[in-house]
This record gives sequence, structure tokens and C-alpha cells, in this order.
Amino acid sequence: MKTFITAVCAWLVMTSAIAQSPLKGKVRGLVIDQQQKPSEFVTILLLKAKDSTLVKGAVTSDKGQYELDNVAEGRYRVATSLVGYQKVYSEPFTIDAANPEVQVKTLTMVEEAKSLNEVKVVAKKPFIEQEIDRTVVNVENSIVSSGNTALEVLEKAPGVTIDRQNDNIQLKGKSGVMVMIDGKQTYLSGQEVSNLLKNTPSDNIEKIEIITNPSSKYDAAGNVGIINIRMKKNKNFGTNGTAIAGVGYGRYEKANASLNLNHRVGKINAFGNYSYFHNHRFQENELNRIIPYNGTVTYFDQASHRPNRFDGHTFRTGVDYFLNKKSTIGVLATGFLNDWRQPNGINNAVIRNEQGQITLKPTTDVSVKNKWSNLTGNVNYKYDFDGKGRELTADLDYSRFNGDSYNNLNTTYRNANDSVAQPAALVRNNMPSEIDIWAFKADYVHPLKKGAKFEAGVKSSSVKSDNNLVYEDFVDGRWVVNPGQSNRFKYTESINAGYLNFAGKLDTKTRIQAGLRLEHTFSRGNSLTLNKVVDRDYTNLFPTLFLSRQLDTNNVLNLSFSRRIDRPNYQNLNPFRFYLDPYTYQQGNPYLKPQFTNSFQLTHVYKGKFSTTLGYSRTTDVIVDEVPGQIPEQNITYVTTDNLATQDNVSLTMSFPVAVTKWWNMQNNVNIFYNKYASPYLGAQYNVDFVAFNVYTSQNFVLPKGFTAEVFGWYNSKSIYGFYTVHPQGAFGLGVQKSLMKNKATLKLNVNDPFWLNKFQGYAKYQDIDFKIRARWESRIARLTFTYRFGNQNVKAARQRSTSTEAERNRAGGGNN
Repeated sequence: MKTFITAVCAWLVMTSAIAQSPLKGKVRGLVIDQQQKPSEFVTILLLKAKDSTLVKGAVTSDKGQYELDNVAEGRYRVATSLVGYQKVYSEPFTIDAANPEVQVKTLTMVEEAKSLNEVKVVAKKPFIEQEIDRTVVNVENSIVSSGNTALEVLEKAPGVTIDRQNDNIQLKGKSGVMVMIDGKQTYLSGQEVSNLLKNTPSDNIEKIEIITNPSSKYDAAGNVGIINIRMKKNKNFGTNGTAIAGVGYGRYEKANASLNLNHRVGKINAFGNYSYFHNHRFQENELNRIIPYNGTVTYFDQASHRPNRFDGHTFRTGVDYFLNKKSTIGVLATGFLNDWRQPNGINNAVIRNEQGQITLKPTTDVSVKNKWSNLTGNVNYKYDFDGKGRELTADLDYSRFNGDSYNNLNTTYRNANDSVAQPAALVRNNMPSEIDIWAFKADYVHPLKKGAKFEAGVKSSSVKSDNNLVYEDFVDGRWVVNPGQSNRFKYTESINAGYLNFAGKLDTKTRIQAGLRLEHTFSRGNSLTLNKVVDRDYTNLFPTLFLSRQLDTNNVLNLSFSRRIDRPNYQNLNPFRFYLDPYTYQQGNPYLKPQFTNSFQLTHVYKGKFSTTLGYSRTTDVIVDEVPGQIPEQNITYVTTDNLATQDNVSLTMSFPVAVTKWWNMQNNVNIFYNKYASPYLGAQYNVDFVAFNVYTSQNFVLPKGFTAEVFGWYNSKSIYGFYTVHPQGAFGLGVQKSLMKNKATLKLNVNDPFWLNKFQGYAKYQDIDFKIRARWESRIARLTFTYRFGNQNVKAARQRSTSTEAERNRAGGGNN
């Protein structure tokens, strides 16, 4: 904790130093409306007069005033930006030794005027932007992200840590992130979300939004917030599209291709996207266990090599029909077909006694096939009452998941001299699974005076899942069902929710948003094979509160509070076992309880760019994946998902971009967090706390002859997740891009982790559990991506739809490993 406090003090000193740096020049001005009243919170853009390149920005105060300091010598002009108003530009002016301070002529805002064409602002969004309520990762602007997977891009986001060993996504040192796609919850488990993102091409993604304290409008799921992945949309009238093709190579080949089409004419807007992704890769694991039993110790060393192939097809298509000026109706269909195969995995183990002598050498050949498909249909309606923001939206969704998992294990047993020790064991299991999700939601927005608004909505969802695991042994030349290992598990769940939300001003400088969400949940987990039924029936309130204070022209302070819930995902509630080999397996837990989190967050934003966020949260009944257990008499180690009593988290997140020169821009993000777990477990008290941090930096360069380049790097310090201590991880990458064919095409070359630095190392030591883990995967990859844009590039985008089944689909599963 002392280290954490020291880091906080260091950052406050650094922020103070930035704020107090000597000025080179200063620009002041006033913005008013057509009634000659001051215009507050208008975005001010300082532009170079020569080419309108963006230099810096500011926001007007409640008196309509703005001030831009530390302005270098040069010739500039000022522009205004505010939704619903015409952009206004000042006359050019000069900052030099004779004119170190300039008072710009008063600018007058005009509503709904046609935009000016004589000035073009040339400004590229940075890879990472810090907004008041969220962090935005602009994926489509990044060279090094092209051709990668969504998971690899997410790994670069501030505060995000990817546990590659356990396929777990953490935000600011905490698990339980709700992942949404285009505002739609995916209903997958943490591991399944990770697998889905592993196989989503980054070239289909526009940006990733990290929302740490969502409002009451969002589902209450996600104890550390929401990661919302926005897919690319077309924006033009007429017909247009984008074609992307890419190839890559690490140890094995990779390929991706996609086609986006959009057609808008009259009252109809039709859009579609198809993507194909091929990824041939591998993972290597080492596991060293020390197993005490009856006063003796067994040493168990295991090494596995698992090459695998993934082929995935995804699509999204829909039509929006504009009935009239007030009403729009739309239909949307999305889906995927994923095929993941591990045809020749191998696990080699060596078992030694207390004297270090080899007693057995089991070898397991593993063959796995997973097929997973989804089809989701959505009908949506929007009614605009008066064109001033009062609107009603409704969504009706149906989503169907189908999966087939096949797992064959052939284990041979040899002595120290490689002679046969016992007969080989040949087993296989097959688990077909089905998930059906129905959901409906409706949202109403009612604007009030002075920019305030009232929101209300309802949502109802129904989920049914059916998993049937059939486990078979090969006995006397034929396959025989093993009823002790087989299991059929059915799960049903219904959630009914309603919310109220208000946003407005307390005074000219202070804004407030307050909301309350009520959710009633009923669920039933039924293991037909084990005759176990677990019912849950609970109702909860989830309040949210946001306060924003404009301290002066350069400083904004935001305070927020929220209460959230995480329900167990469907697969973790299934008590079946998934075997890696006869000595290692994963098991579900039908008795998992939901976890609840109360979060507080204080954010300071300086000049709209430098951001500092201090947060605290407490989670009860913490859901922890990969909780280890042992059956020592059989040398068996397994993992399951379980609840721990409490987790306390304190975090400090800092974001500070730096413009080194006109051709070199830098983005830096630092996250420091303190975690404390406290819970009884396995007959003892488990107490652990620690301080950890992660750092991300990217360097962007504008080079001659139309080339641009980017270099990034990240580092995660030593940390603890549940019962695991994880050693430091880090890597870097670089890329270069060239615009072609009059800016209609781009060619990108990037290399991730060129020195193969990224790897996982960790250990677990608690009670009689004592083992170490090492893992490596194909992180060193070179990729070449070609993008071509065709057609009219000014078509209005298809409406972003946040369908009603988002939260439920997140918990369903991705079917990949």
C-alpha cells in the first residue's frame, strides 16, 4: 500500500509540473449565441492557418470564455465545434515575439446552419482517447493493429490485462468485465469472450470503448464496467464498400478477408458485412506439481504441445426503412460459424517419488474438434416525436447458439525404462449444446429545459440452455458409455428489469446524472444425470450517480458511483468435467452465486487530454475462475470456478499524450492498482494483498512521401489473480503504412512481438496445492494487410443498434479454445 501511495504522490507532482510549465504564447476569446448570451462548453480548436492541422483544443467556460496557452510561434485560426451548431472560424492571426498574447474577435454560434466548405480540418484521432466517461481505443487508425485479432488490440488498451494462460480479461486488476459488440451484450463466459475475440479480425473494428462506470440504462452486469467493441459502419449515400485482404506468418500461416457493403437510396438503407478468418497457431504449456499425501511427496512434471487451426465465418446484414420523418423500422441479422480443431495435441508427463525416481511416464495424445454457430435476429423501431431529442426505441431479439465439442484422449503408460507399465486408456467425450435467448427492451428519452433529459426503459429476457456430455471408454474393442462421467445439464433463466435516469445541471458549472435500475432474476440449474437442482430467485436495486464540475477553462472533475452484479455464466454452472489428460481436468460448479460490486470513481481531466482517475470498489461473493483443487491419492489436479468472500480494489489510471514534434506524437497510459482478497477456503483463511501496475506507450510518426509509422510497447508487473501469482509480462510491436490509389487504398505491414518476449509464468501455493505454470504461444507474427475503399464515401451510417440480447449472448459461449 505504501508503494501505491508513493505512486499517487509522484503523479500529482508530475501533473502539477505540467500545469505550471512556462507559456510560449496565449490565445483568448469569447463565444456567444445569437441572443448575445455566453455559449458554455463549446469545443475550441486551434488550427494552423496554412493547412488547418489541429494543434490543440479547449472548452469554453460558463461565461463563454476560453484560453489556450503554451502556443508556439506561428500563424493560426480558431474554430468552434458544438453538436447542432454551425462551425465558426476566426480570422487568421500570428503568435510571435511582438504578439505573445492574442485576443480573438468574439465568435457567434448559429444553430443548424450549413457547414462551411472553405476550411478543412486535417486531424487524425489518436490510438487512445480519454473522454469524460470512457476510454476510446481507435482501432482503425492504428497501423500495428491491422491484421491482428480483437484480443491482441484489446491487450494494448489502458488498464486491460489479458491472462493468456486462463483466457481471462481483467480491467484495472479485476475480472468480471462485460463485453459488448455494437452495444449488444454477447452473453459469453469470460473464457468464451476471450476465445471469440481471439478470432475476430481487428480490421472489422472501428473502436473499442472502455466504460468503467456505466449508467442505469445499461444492464447491471459487469462488476468492473463494460468493454464495447464498435464495428465499422459505412457513412455514404449511394453504394459504397470496403474490401480487406491480409496474410500473416509466425510459426504457421494466417489469413483474413472481409467485404463491407452499404447502399442507401430514398427511404431505404441496406448494409452487409462478411468476414473470413484463418489462424493456424500453437500453445505450449509446462506444469510442475508437488503433491503431498500420507507423509510422502510426489513430483508431477507435465509438458504439452497443442498446435491448432481455426476457421471462422461471420456476417452481419440488415435494412433500415425510414417510414417518414418520425419513424424508422429496421431488421438485423448477425451470426458466425466457427470451426476450431486440435488434431494432434500431446501431453507428456513424468511422475517421480520423494527420492526423485521415475515411477511412471504417461503420454496422452489429444484430438479436439469444436464447432460453434450463432444466428441472431433483431427487429427494431424508432419514433422521433418532435425532432428535438424526444424519442422511443424498441428491440425484439431472438438468438440461437449451437455447439458440438469432441474430445478424444489416448493415454499410454510406461516405466522409467520405457517398457509398458499398464494398458493404454482410450476415452472420448462428445457434448452437443443448445442455447435459446429471447429478449425485448424499450427505451424512452424525454428532453427537459436547459439541456436536461429524462430516460426510462424496460427489458425482459428468457434463456434456455441444454448441454449433454456423453463420456465413453474403449473397452474390449467397443465404446461403452461411462455414466459416472457423463452428464446432462439444463439451465433456464429469466430477468425482468426497469430503469429511470435523469441528467441535467445543478448550476452553470455542475452537471448531474442519477439513475436507478431494478432487476428481478429467476434461474434453475438442473443436472438430470446427478439429480441436482439449484434454484435462485432474487430482486436487486442498482443505483448510479455521476457529477461533473467544470473548474475552469482547462480543468474538469468527475465523480461517479455505481452498484453492479455479475451472474455466473451458463457453462460454469454445468458440473461436467473437461479432461486435459487423466490427471488434469476442469469442472463446473452448479452452486455458484452472483457477485455484487459497489464502485466509486474520481476523474480529473486537464485540457481535455491529460486524465487522472482514482477508483475504489468492493466486491462480495467474488466469482474466481481457475480455482485449484487436488485429489492427492490419485495425483489429480483440477480447477473449478468458486466464490470468495470479498475483493477490495484501489486503482489509479493516468493518460497523457505528448506532441513531441509536428511529425511525432506519443500516447502514454499507466494503471496502478491495489487488490486485496479475503475469504475462508479449504478450511483456512485466504488473505492476500498486493500492488501492481501496467504501462502502455505508442509512438506515431508522419514520414515523407505519404508514409506513416507506429511503434508500441506494453508491460504488466507481477500481480495476483485469485490463487495465482503471475510474473511480469510485456512486448512491443511496430508497423508502417502507405496510402495508395489517391487515398482509396492503404497497405500496412506490422510485426508484433518480434523478439518473442510475451509469455506466461505463474504459480499457486495454498494449503497442499503447490504448482508452477509456464506457457508460450505464437505471439511473434508479421502481417501484411491491403484495404480498398470503393463507391461514394459520403453515405450516412447505418444506425447503431443496441439489441436486447446483448447481455445474455455474452454468457453463452464462443466455442473456441
